[in-house]
Amino acid sequence: MESNCLIVPVVLAGGSGTRLWPLSRKKRPKQFLKLNSENTMLQDTLLRLDGLVLGTPVVICNDAHRFLAGEQLEEVSIDAQIILEPVGRNTAPAIAIAALNAVDQGEDPLLLILAADHVIKDEEEFRKQVQVGSELAQKGKLVTFGIVPDQPSTGYGYIRKGTAIVGGSIVAEFVEKPDIETAKEYLSTGAYLWNSGMFLIKASRYLEELRRYRPDILSVCEKSFATSVKDLDFLRLDESVFKECPDESVDYAVMEKTADAVVVPLDAGWSDVGSWSSLWEVSEKDSDGNAIAGDVVNFDSHDCVIRSTRGLVATVGVSDLVIVATKDSVLVGHKDRDQEIKSIVDTLKKNDRPEYEFHRIVYRPWGHYDSVDESDGYKVKRITVKPGAKLSVQKHLHRSEHWVVVSGSARVTRDEECFDLEANQSIYLPKESVHALENIGSSLLELIEVQVGSYLGEDDIIRFQDIYGRAE
Repeated sequence: MESNCLIVPVVLAGGSGTRLWPLSRKKRPKQFLKLNSENTMLQDTLLRLDGLVLGTPVVICNDAHRFLAGEQLEEVSIDAQIILEPVGRNTAPAIAIAALNAVDQGEDPLLLILAADHVIKDEEEFRKQVQVGSELAQKGKLVTFGIVPDQPSTGYGYIRKGTAIVGGSIVAEFVEKPDIETAKEYLSTGAYLWNSGMFLIKASRYLEELRRYRPDILSVCEKSFATSVKDLDFLRLDESVFKECPDESVDYAVMEKTADAVVVPLDAGWSDVGSWSSLWEVSEKDSDGNAIAGDVVNFDSHDCVIRSTRGLVATVGVSDLVIVATKDSVLVGHKDRDQEIKSIVDTLKKNDRPEYEFHRIVYRPWGHYDSVDESDGYKVKRITVKPGAKLSVQKHLHRSEHWVVVSGSARVTRDEECFDLEANQSIYLPKESVHALENIGSSLLELIEVQVGSYLGEDDIIRFQDIYGRAE
């Protein structure tokens, strides 16, 4: 490979993963979860690239997940640039932003476009095929990776191979998700690959083709990038401009139109983990075919997905079920109908249920909290603050709070007063008092918060100062 053929990974991390509810939720979707590894899916996406010649990775994610992404990358010592999308506009604009960002830095690298939520078991084979694709991309080809199918799946789009070239094939056609009979026909011909949604394209070539086929998308992206601002360690796109961008996939915007699309075959144990059944397929299983995580006891149960984060789950004589228990929800369904879980999520969203969006444990840049109990007029939380972290200077209009330190060292400001508290000490914060909390110790600060008031929603907060850039 030529020495100037630098590869910049671009990880698209804006998905919601609704079909993996109740584990995956809007505020903590599947790319930020440990589903099939000791690492999160985002972490594994970048760690599997070790051994390639890489530039600084770029992660494009939702504004709401910025601290989550940054913290997870820091955990595995990956230095990446994080670009924040104010609204989701699909893959064509996201890749355009990454290409504009590279060109703005005076570079023209190969952009390796990856989803943040895929599983690839044979990482060595994956890296090998990326090298193959880089040779083609360096010559100006727009490379996509096609998964060698092992079954007649109706869950993926397909790519029909055309004329063979060194390393792959000319793309003859992109086709939509087929019915089962058509999928069987595709498999029998050997001429079709699954569309993985992974690409390798020179930054300048992508911008050229986007300008040719979708100048409207490129124009909005150029304006939004030109008016982007640095926010702590993040690059924040201009929302007022970017929200006007058409919502379009890179397949429709460019790959189906360009004359330079090529496909490189990939047979590396790939899965997009788009459902509980697909997670079952790539997971380790016990002797009865069950994929188990957490505290689970089985008796004569077979081929199930069983996961628990809330305590013991026991099964007797069941087969082909998905059983997932979290601290606030339990899902039981047939594995063959797991695509319909999205209907549950839609119902929760329609009814404004918090389980659609939040877990009971909610992560913040300073740590996390667990909503232990709640009823009319009160709420109890267990709050964990990282060493050196500080909650915003804030007040509430509708509730008072009582903090009891369980462990660690806290510094609390209340209006003009300052208090240092240790374990078994407490403080009362009246409604409308201006207050803040800081962990001044070297270990985690744990405290119990009791809220009392007429309204206990998370939006009852006015921030005056915040080290994480969230002040109003």
